[in-house]
Amino acid sequence: MFYKKPIEERIAERVAKRKPLEEGKTFEHGPAKFVFISLITIVVVMHVVGIAIVMALDV
Repeated sequence: MFYKKPIEERIAERVAKRKPLEEGKTFEHGPAKFVFISLITIVVVMHVVGIAIVMALDV
């Protein structure tokens, strides 16, 4: 009545039900893709602003 399958078995069943990944698709999870691209964009913008500040102060 209260028997539950072990977590490993439940995960294995869930993984078996999923469709195979499409080739060339790096991120299956949308929010992960959004966070990754946002962080990369922030780092690039910070570098550009930092370089601009250094160049402006080095007169």
